[in-house]
Amino acid sequence: MENRRSFLFKSTAALAVGLLGAKKWIKAAPAEKKTFLGGLVISTWNHGIAANKAAWKKLDDGGNALDMAEAGVLITESDRNNQSVGLSGLPDREGHTTLDACIMDSQGRAGSVCFLEKIEHPVSVARAILEKTPHVMIVGEGAQQLALSEGMKLNDYQNPNTVNEWKKWLEKSEYKPIINIENHDTIGLISMDKNGDLAGACTTSGLAFKMRGRVGDSPIIGAGLYVDNEVGAATCTGLGETVLRSCSSFLAVELMRQGKTPQEACEEAIARLYHINRFMKDEYQVGILAVDKSGNVGAYALRPGFTYALHKDGKNIEIKSGSLLP
Repeated sequence: MENRRSFLFKSTAALAVGLLGAKKWIKAAPAEKKTFLGGLVISTWNHGIAANKAAWKKLDDGGNALDMAEAGVLITESDRNNQSVGLSGLPDREGHTTLDACIMDSQGRAGSVCFLEKIEHPVSVARAILEKTPHVMIVGEGAQQLALSEGMKLNDYQNPNTVNEWKKWLEKSEYKPIINIENHDTIGLISMDKNGDLAGACTTSGLAFKMRGRVGDSPIIGAGLYVDNEVGAATCTGLGETVLRSCSSFLAVELMRQGKTPQEACEEAIARLYHINRFMKDEYQVGILAVDKSGNVGAYALRPGFTYALHKDGKNIEIKSGSLLP
């Protein structure tokens, strides 16, 4: 029988090996990469142009990356013409607009809110969770209570066009959870301040006419958004179920940690997502953005049509990404 001294020796040796392995795993990005100090903002779809402008103004006013991320997507959440983000978003199958959002900073802190109703800015609720609670995610009525305790007001607004589209949908009530380039659903935004620190935010009203209580990838850390200030950040948009199955944002950041460029990381993450969801036949769309500490950016999509906005070097432009499928 193994004696106590032998057992302790072997246990200590195993712990040492484990710690060495852990040290290797948490190693940061390659040392030769220099941190970009010029500041940048990148966000999904053409509504990202206005969001980037607001984020950049926050940077000019002395804000940090977290301030930039929140300020940018606040614009999209308040856009009464946007039917995929904020209170103007298309409702669930029962006519209720429910909102999801998350935010993550350079320290690794994160806040997430799901199934939130009648609060205009879910991203600000997510930030309150990040900064003022010991939690990461709060949902539903609890999230609404937190918002009210922070001084936010209940808002019953619904876009008349959105209500009309829901009533038209009710005529057949066909539940087809498909997202493509005509029905995208999210703004994901990554910001870098002039210290080279990264943050990100992601906010949505979710899939149109979804089942009551459905939550997609947007508020899920590692799916819709992931930030690692030693390596880079990534965010996704599209059919959330497919992103949830593949943890695409986390995967892209880990690929950058292993030495991939942001573009290579985006392309591999989309290829992996497509493989994991190979049982699906619908023509869904997913797009992904990534940024590394050197200020390099990447973008890729499953199908053509994904656009993103980039504000860097004094320019705020919309760009079309490449895609895996024709």
